[in-house]
Amino acid sequence: MLTYTFEKGGGVPLYEQLYRRIRDDITAGRISCGSKLPSKRALSEHLGISKVTVEAAYSQLIAEGYIYSVEKKGYYAEKVSLAPFAEPETEKAPSLRGFAADIKSNGVSLEHFPFSVWSKLMREVTLNYSRELMASVPFNGALCLREAICAYLAENRGMRVVPSQVIVGAGTEYLYGLIIQLLGFDKRFALENPSYSRISEVYKAHGVDCIYVDMDGGGVKTRALEKSCAQVIHISPAHHFPTGTVTSPKRRSEILEWANGAADRYIIEDEYDSEFRFTGKPLPPMQIADVNNKVIYINTFSKTIAPSIRISYMILPPPLAKMFEERLGFYSCTVAAFEQYTLAKFISDGYFERHIRRMKRYYKLLRDDIIADIKASPIAEKSEILEPDSGLHFLLKLKTQKSDAELSRACADKGIRIAFLSEYYAGKGGEEHLALINYSGIGREDFQKALSCLEEQV
Repeated sequence: MLTYTFEKGGGVPLYEQLYRRIRDDITAGRISCGSKLPSKRALSEHLGISKVTVEAAYSQLIAEGYIYSVEKKGYYAEKVSLAPFAEPETEKAPSLRGFAADIKSNGVSLEHFPFSVWSKLMREVTLNYSRELMASVPFNGALCLREAICAYLAENRGMRVVPSQVIVGAGTEYLYGLIIQLLGFDKRFALENPSYSRISEVYKAHGVDCIYVDMDGGGVKTRALEKSCAQVIHISPAHHFPTGTVTSPKRRSEILEWANGAADRYIIEDEYDSEFRFTGKPLPPMQIADVNNKVIYINTFSKTIAPSIRISYMILPPPLAKMFEERLGFYSCTVAAFEQYTLAKFISDGYFERHIRRMKRYYKLLRDDIIADIKASPIAEKSEILEPDSGLHFLLKLKTQKSDAELSRACADKGIRIAFLSEYYAGKGGEEHLALINYSGIGREDFQKALSCLEEQV
């Protein structure tokens, strides 16, 4: 039986630690070619880890060719080079595995990804869609995926759209660039202030005029939007990052009225984590109330499934969808057919909705535990939790004389990565001492390390 020890904390998921140890044993010859590996259940019980963790490790080993599976028999080691495995030397990524705890990155819980289901669907796609997988994918994405997205949006978001309105792309940043090309480089794009820095970086990289519009508790200030002379506003009304603001119904109507005020005005509605609302029903998308073809709806599977999926989509109003095909239809779809067909089955067979329900329960419990930890700690007397009802982060207002920069540096010196709201404002003037608590990619044990560090610094 394979026997390994694992490091807790440090940022490396258990499934990846197990994958690396088995991989190294295979490449070093300690597990010989053709050797049968333990069953997932037997290995999980032997190592004292979850079956899901073992499934994830085995799936990664299969994907990289280190092991193979035989139906109803089990898993076996592949024949590979016996040269010692060496990690490639690459520039250090900003992921921060050197941190003991990271509450700045808004990752996802990979331990809860249904690897066994995904692997099963991959096999089904390979067997049943071999001809389709070898054909060119339409510019706007595989029809089966676009149909699955439309059905999901109708059932869960009340949106009535057709596949010809859907554009599939490799990540939202890529789709932002397509929107710029579609609407024109001469347009002025307005962003919420504060906002996620990656959005402005994309717009500025394309050389377009990009300005910021201040917010209040109801969302973007419409009077400031009017004065901005912008033609396009990029907003996240369901759950704004980083403030957590949910745009009020009144403000949504005002923004739609603003868009209706000129022929060349449009709204980009970015619903990056709208699925994760924990109390009550979410407000319907602005796209539903759009009767004048002004709203471009955009969403991603990076937060609901995994960042590595790199599949996002946008819903264009019919006139813009037609214009897109005429002007930009020469582009090839940037997502591989294999991934699109697999995701289409994941959605249409009901696995995606079940996964969302499981993750909502998990994140709700994790959120409640983390908030309880804050309230039970000494920092409770020096802080205030600002907690909206949705999204995978919240704000913690700290009572301290130290600046945000000082707190960030002090925490980093202790191995804790943390961000503050003031970092996301354009220019100066953002309110200080509001820490962002991104909890979706961190376990409770690691969060307690971050909390202890904050207690020492505040």
